[in-house]
Amino acid sequence: MRSSRSDKKIKSQRELSDNVISRMREPSSPVPKAQPSPPPTQPKPPVNESVSPSYAVNEDELRRKIAEELALEQARREVENKKRLEQGRFLVHDEIGKALERERTASTEQLTRAVLREKAATEEERIKAKSFAKKLEEKERELKKHDEYYKDQLARLEERSAQFYKVTTEEYQKAATGVEAKFKRYEAHPICADLQAKILQCYQQNPQQSLSCSALASQYLQCVSNAKQTLLGRGG
Repeated sequence: MRSSRSDKKIKSQRELSDNVISRMREPSSPVPKAQPSPPPTQPKPPVNESVSPSYAVNEDELRRKIAEELALEQARREVENKKRLEQGRFLVHDEIGKALERERTASTEQLTRAVLREKAATEEERIKAKSFAKKLEEKERELKKHDEYYKDQLARLEERSAQFYKVTTEEYQKAATGVEAKFKRYEAHPICADLQAKILQCYQQNPQQSLSCSALASQYLQCVSNAKQTLLGRGG
């Protein structure tokens, strides 16, 4: 690469030298013709016809002028090269600046979009969480209402069971007392003894759940009533 540049430089200097020599050897501007004068009395000196004064070139002067032309041309080219280099450097710097600005703008836009997306996602999550919390509160209120309703129903059921147990017990005791007083004189097996034993056992096993014994109590009362009718029919 360095050898190629050196060859180009030598070739350029050689072409420049040839151009300078060609300009130096060109005839100068035509000299205006002199006014005619009378022929001289003195004989003309012999003229060297082999060399023309218009084309005579001093070799040292030619070399000096060639050197000056080369120096000027070299300086001019160096100035132009420097100018082109500065222009190229300016263009490169400008392009780099523009590229950096575009990159900075793109990065800023991407960051802005990312921040906006994050804010939107955060806002959406906040709205969802708020809606979920509201639904949860409504569900808790609904469950609380159901719980209060079931507690009220259970209390009423327990109250009714207690009343039924009380009534059933009173009726049982009353019926048992009446039957016992009426048939006290007879030596016989108790009426509906098996149901009576089952009812007593049921009440003992389920003191707070009298409903479980209601069926037995009804059967017992029916059995006692039937026995009573039977005895009355016999005239007892």
